[in-house]
Amino acid sequence: MKRGDAVRQRLLKTLVLSNIISVLLYLVGAIYYHDNLLWFLNWNLALAWLPLLFSYLLIRTIKDNRWLSTRAITYSLLWIGFLPNSFYIASDLIHIRLATSSSAIFYATVILSYTINGFILGFTSLYLIHKQLIKRLNARTSHIIVTFVLFISSFAIYLGRYMRWNTWDLVVNPSGLIFDVSDRIINPVYHKQTFLVTILLFLLLSGIYMVIWQLIEAIRSSKD
Repeated sequence: MKRGDAVRQRLLKTLVLSNIISVLLYLVGAIYYHDNLLWFLNWNLALAWLPLLFSYLLIRTIKDNRWLSTRAITYSLLWIGFLPNSFYIASDLIHIRLATSSSAIFYATVILSYTINGFILGFTSLYLIHKQLIKRLNARTSHIIVTFVLFISSFAIYLGRYMRWNTWDLVVNPSGLIFDVSDRIINPVYHKQTFLVTILLFLLLSGIYMVIWQLIEAIRSSKD
């Protein structure tokens, strides 16, 4: 087995283990506090794996095909469509307000655990696609594309949390989704919260990703 493959396998196993720990934390809380308030975190975490899956399939596809091939474009759209799900879990922190004073810290720990795992999955897939872009485009153009993807993801999180839209609605109810999105673009004055939340999330995601990018690049350069 090649060293690179071994490293990727260890990373995948570590990600799975970290996810299992999150689920165990949830189960402990559900049993101890006799409620199932945070059950939705498991579904959100499952969705957070999809961008990593689609990025893997996309990278395999573009090894032997052009990025503009039908299959590569399909995987690209699926990746972009589901990427916000990896970061969406952060918005579940609002549910801490539903906890009692005695369970608040525990609930915060559980939600943060799921959030961190979601972020790791999302940023891992973003990094993999980012590197593929740099192989085919110049660094500046690749950075701009990634920045745009993060902005779109931030806007999608707003749509999911406040407007209750989800990825499936791109297929199930595209006209309704387009109407809500276009209304906010055409009448920004009436939707200040949309842009405030989107910008806040964008700054959060882009700030974290910049640190991750520079950290990985620093580690790689230290080995050269």
